[in-house]
Amino acid sequence: MVAFFVLCGFIKSYFAIFTEHIKSNYLPKRLAVKLNAKGEQFVIKKHPWVFSNNIVKINNDAQTGDLVIVFSKNKNKVIGLGLYDARSPIRIKMIHSDATKVEVNADFFHRKIEDAYKKRINLLKTHTTSYRLLFGENDGFPGLIADVYNMVLVVKLYSEIWLPYLEFILKSLQDVSKVETIVIRLSRGLQQANTHKLHDGDVVYGTLENEVVQFVEHGVQFSANVIKGHKTGYFLDHRDNRKRVGEFSKDKTVLDVFSYAGGFSVHALFHGAKKVTSLDISKQALEIAYQNGKLNNYKGQHVTIAGDAFVELKKLIEKQQTFDVVVIDPPSFAKQQSEIDLAKRKYAQLAELGYQLTAKNGLLVLASCSSRVLAQSFFDINLQTLNNQPRSFTNILNTFHDVDHPIGFPEGAYLKCGYYKFKDA
Repeated sequence: MVAFFVLCGFIKSYFAIFTEHIKSNYLPKRLAVKLNAKGEQFVIKKHPWVFSNNIVKINNDAQTGDLVIVFSKNKNKVIGLGLYDARSPIRIKMIHSDATKVEVNADFFHRKIEDAYKKRINLLKTHTTSYRLLFGENDGFPGLIADVYNMVLVVKLYSEIWLPYLEFILKSLQDVSKVETIVIRLSRGLQQANTHKLHDGDVVYGTLENEVVQFVEHGVQFSANVIKGHKTGYFLDHRDNRKRVGEFSKDKTVLDVFSYAGGFSVHALFHGAKKVTSLDISKQALEIAYQNGKLNNYKGQHVTIAGDAFVELKKLIEKQQTFDVVVIDPPSFAKQQSEIDLAKRKYAQLAELGYQLTAKNGLLVLASCSSRVLAQSFFDINLQTLNNQPRSFTNILNTFHDVDHPIGFPEGAYLKCGYYKFKDA
């Protein structure tokens, strides 16, 4: 028997300042569900998504946040547990894809958070105080992200399924991470929902003296605006690539395209780059990048270019400028299936532009965060584009997510990065 309870009388003094805001008015039910053969295979293979057209039988009064007990079609045996999302085509988001019996309660979620933390322990031994504690579906929390910046935890919610469980999940996150402050960020859909009293940027635990929080990444100082910044305030997934690019950059000139808050730029400056150029369409992001650089001691020159990357790269080529290290890390070009072909053309164009801007014996680093463009396809595009050029090069490395972004299912893999070293006479 699968048991479920909502935690009542939950150490209210501990989270007293936000209890009224996060406590859900809805008491979740248990739903018995049967799926078609395709949906059942999704669960058996531990995929975290079950779509509405895979459901054969479910209670008529199902509501968002209800606990779904998935039974096998023929054997009438429990094969997994999920949370029901009435507003999403991904109707059931799985939290336990296994036939083993569990009780979905505060302890259940606490154990999952502890398991997630254990995967990050080695990272925290590298003079790093920022990490992703929960990576959504990949850590068993579909539609929920938890990032730590020093002593501040930012929880980004993408689904209402978590509202009935949020109180004790936040308590466990604080217990495990030992942070002093928790900030809630909401997706656009949740910001417009009337099912809760939360607001994007609410400080729900502790205090926040400054919305710009400083943290350390492999010994390099950075900051993130945890209230107004994109996503949770910063992009942590490229951490290892930023460190590696920094190590390549000593006494070099570096171009950081789509620089945002200057992750690659700051690491390059920290590691002794002679000159770093940060290019981004957002002047505000470039100012953040510049200020992030100033958090560290460096002797090189840091310049910024505000404008459309495709346009500005062509201008640099016309001026016959080149750089020893060129990093091109664009935003996702394929947010929908229909955009895949266009995304591939853009990646090819960026590879060609990057090639022209890379100096003799230089390094070109090309990245993609489009999950719909598979890694092999992306790497093939880069190689095909560069092979059409007369210069010799070696694909010295391909990398993926850093360790705090574990991959638990195919669609969870989005980040890929190729390093191309030119060999000029």
